Amino acid sequence: MNIQIKATGIELTEAISEYVYKKIGAVEKYLGERTAVDAFVEVGKPSHHHKSGDVFRAEVRLVGEGLNLVATKESDDLYKAIDLVENEVKRELSSEKGRHTKMLRRGQRAIKDMMRGLRDWRKK
Repeated sequence: MNIQIKATGIELTEAISEYVYKKIGAVEKYLGERTAVDAFVEVGKPSHHHKSGDVFRAEVRLVGEGLNLVATKESDDLYKAIDLVENEVKRELSSEKGRHTKMLRRGQRAIKDMMRGLRDWRKK
């Protein structure tokens, strides 16, 4: 997985880069057999003027091989926002896998029912 990081409104330090690579790299095991996936990560402040305290934003876009996933989270701590967006990406990827499996099983069941119908028809 290719990870590209962009910082908006803050300086991209080595510590932030390493943390993003560690967290978003862990998502790779949820991708299954997809190998050519690009991760575009944007971290930073959405604006410079908030009524109370700092607000940090983390956004991840996963693109490639039939996949187009976007997850965005905001928090008062940058590292917390990265953790939240990592959890959101994992949840969406596992949900997508469940939907795919469910559709596959539904199709298999339909074929099996159709074959049973043919078998019953031939017996008459």
